[in-house]
Amino acid sequence: MFRLAFLAFLGAASAVEFEFRNNGGSEIWVGIQGNPGHPALEGGGFPLGPGQSRVVGAEDNWAGRFWGRTWCDPGSQHCQTGDCGNRLQCGGAGGVPPATLAEITLKGDAGKDFYDISLVDGYNIKMSMTPIGGSGDGSQYSCKRAGCDFNINDDCPGELQVNSEHGVIACKSACLAFNNDEFCCRGAFNDPNKCRAGEYANRFKAHCPDAYSYAYDDHKSTFTCKANRYLITFQ
Repeated sequence: MFRLAFLAFLGAASAVEFEFRNNGGSEIWVGIQGNPGHPALEGGGFPLGPGQSRVVGAEDNWAGRFWGRTWCDPGSQHCQTGDCGNRLQCGGAGGVPPATLAEITLKGDAGKDFYDISLVDGYNIKMSMTPIGGSGDGSQYSCKRAGCDFNINDDCPGELQVNSEHGVIACKSACLAFNNDEFCCRGAFNDPNKCRAGEYANRFKAHCPDAYSYAYDDHKSTFTCKANRYLITFQ
């Protein structure tokens, strides 16, 4: 009886699985941050070599974000993009922008999962999130793959570039680069009718039409589904 109850508890505690897959040619360090009240799964991060994958379980109401950290040094545990405080396991800390984000809220409004790929904090690596199986309402944004498949670093304006000895390794958002209310949708511009996509957000959107390009881009970039497994892919 105890064993059955214990197994039932494990099933309830890990009702959704996230599979992380590295399809790129270099090692990345996965970053994971739970929203307030939700844990940092796997301590908040782990390394993932080229061609490797890893499955992580979560409660069915978990909410948070994932990102890939690049150019990481095992000695100092510092990553040149997406760093979370010079440590492999982020432990609840977020990544330093610019970084491509995959965001998800399980069992949100009407019991649906809401997920997206966001470039609001800028871009560092190609990334996608795909529900495996699941059920939706048949709409354009239901149970579909959300992703950014273009290497924006290759077409990043000079004023947004993050450069290193490896070349352009990340591309800032306009908000991060210029820190003004218009680009950041704050202050007098904290209104979807006043904060509109500008030149830089439109450039991101042209390359990655399924991803958030600025704060009020949700009507074209939020996907919904009810699934027990999601594939997060880095390229």
